[in-house]
Amino acid sequence: MTNASLVTTFILSGLPHMPELDTFLFGSFLVIYVLTVVGNLLIMLVIIMDPHLHTPMYYFLSNLSFIDMWYCTVTVPKMLMTLVSSEGSAISFPSCVAQLYSFHFLGSTECFLYTVMSYDRYLAISYPLRYASMMSGRTCAILATTTWLSGSLHSAFQTTLTFHLPFCGPNQIQHYICDAPPILKLACADTFTVEMVIFVNIGVVASGCFLLIMLSYVSIVHSILKIRTSEGRWRAFQTCSSHCTVVLCFFVPCVFIYLRPGSKETMDRVVAVFYTVLTPLLNPLVYTLRNKEVKKALLKLKDKVVHFQSK
Repeated sequence: MTNASLVTTFILSGLPHMPELDTFLFGSFLVIYVLTVVGNLLIMLVIIMDPHLHTPMYYFLSNLSFIDMWYCTVTVPKMLMTLVSSEGSAISFPSCVAQLYSFHFLGSTECFLYTVMSYDRYLAISYPLRYASMMSGRTCAILATTTWLSGSLHSAFQTTLTFHLPFCGPNQIQHYICDAPPILKLACADTFTVEMVIFVNIGVVASGCFLLIMLSYVSIVHSILKIRTSEGRWRAFQTCSSHCTVVLCFFVPCVFIYLRPGSKETMDRVVAVFYTVLTPLLNPLVYTLRNKEVKKALLKLKDKVVHFQSK
């Protein structure tokens, strides 16, 4: 990555708020971060330890939990530092590059993974008798690996486009993380072409994934309506409703920030909280509170821990 940059340190402006709310926001985001990490770790542990959850659906869910755990770790700790002191707002040039790459790597991988999860649900509901052979362990591993590799390549492209430009003047990023749109505003060169390429790149990925997800769920609804028993229809609907909830919470804010014309920095920072902080917390809550199998596995794990402690 060639770079004629003279800027060695960026300053993150953080979340827009009144100074007297520093302590409240710090405490709130710290609690959310801890709950997110613990919740996603717990889901991964339950899926690994319970043989009944060794299915494609939960294999992809464990991947999602792993992504969410690190996704919030890339953004929230630095946000907390900006709330503690002005020195915490500083981020070195290499660290900013690393944060941007990690942020888009995990975000785009999650985007691809949601698409794979919707395809998995489509096969499970539309072809229940052939599902096991169609979604074998090898197929799951290939699909998961593809999502991670695709996310890595997508992020590398975004990061290279952003930081190959020269940065020689202002260094205050109007955001609480290093993200492409606010960073490009600091470049000492014409950024129109780069902005358009990034816009099209994110647009193709986001709209393509969302379209495939919607097509999967149109087919799923069609298959659900063919189920004769009301209990069967309800179980199929419950299985998919959780996924639909987290998909909407992830895609709607992303589309709002990256694919709308114009940009309002204050609004973008507030909306970004939804998919950088709240969605990683929402995933374990949705998949545990609305999933009987996961709740049973959690109770089993709790009984094992109690039994172990009583010895």
